[in-house]
Amino acid sequence: MSAEKQASAGSTPGLLARAEDVRCVYGGGEQDFTAVDGVTVELAEGEILGLAGESGCGKTTLGNALAMIATPPLYVLSGTLEIDGERIDLSTLTPADVKRHRPHRGRTVSMLPQGAMNSISPTLRISSLVRDVMRAHDSSISKDEALDLARDRLKMLEMPVRVLDSYAHQLSGGMKQRLITVISTLQNPRLLIADEPTSALDVSSQRMLVEMLLAMVEQRMMSGVVFVTHDLPVLSQVSDKLAIMNAGRIVETGPTRQLVEDPQHDYTRTLLSSVLDPSHETRQRGIARRSAAAAPAASATTVKEVGGA
Repeated sequence: MSAEKQASAGSTPGLLARAEDVRCVYGGGEQDFTAVDGVTVELAEGEILGLAGESGCGKTTLGNALAMIATPPLYVLSGTLEIDGERIDLSTLTPADVKRHRPHRGRTVSMLPQGAMNSISPTLRISSLVRDVMRAHDSSISKDEALDLARDRLKMLEMPVRVLDSYAHQLSGGMKQRLITVISTLQNPRLLIADEPTSALDVSSQRMLVEMLLAMVEQRMMSGVVFVTHDLPVLSQVSDKLAIMNAGRIVETGPTRQLVEDPQHDYTRTLLSSVLDPSHETRQRGIARRSAAAAPAASATTVKEVGGA
């Protein structure tokens, strides 16, 4: 057994993946810009980790590094991903590094990129996309085999098989996003990185996508999800654990309910306080404010009526 395998053999039982000391920069200008600064995260088998933060905090960059799809001007300076008894070097400093990652993409880790529903070709049927995606990872698979796999997966998730014969313009935004999610997991990846999968959807489509992701984890189509978003209400419903990111670093992590109800870091408290929450106290303040605003108008009406008499 290699040193890397031996090191991984002593991992925590039930641990699916652990990313350690991930550092990423954007280069090409006068100086490099650090986007991810020494991040370490982990998640267990069957767990959904919510990665939250404001725009520009580095969460999408971290997702790209974990999915091993970083390309210039993004460079992964250091970091490892321990998964399935193997410790993978995430650095992308040379072409050899990028080539080394290829067998893991789509199988070990798969990426559902932001705005994925807009990547479907308007001139090809969905079946062509399925075939192209599958053959990109396994050139020996035939078109019929790829489509059979897609049909089985759609049936398992109670989605209509007929969508495979459709064009992009014939599908709603929510259906396209769910379909792309299914296609991105046809290789049964151990870990799915979902980058802002609900951001462009209406609330009903968001709910359907969230329920589908939960079903996919329950049915072992994948073993874990890193759910990247700034939408804290969605994360509070779907994630088992939260990691809060700010300026390229993880500032707080913990079980979702515990972190939402009792945040410890100042930034986490500020981020949570920015969410519109129609709690009982908030509703009461709104009622009182509207009542106070209506009182002068009511008084003026009364005076006018009396004077007119």
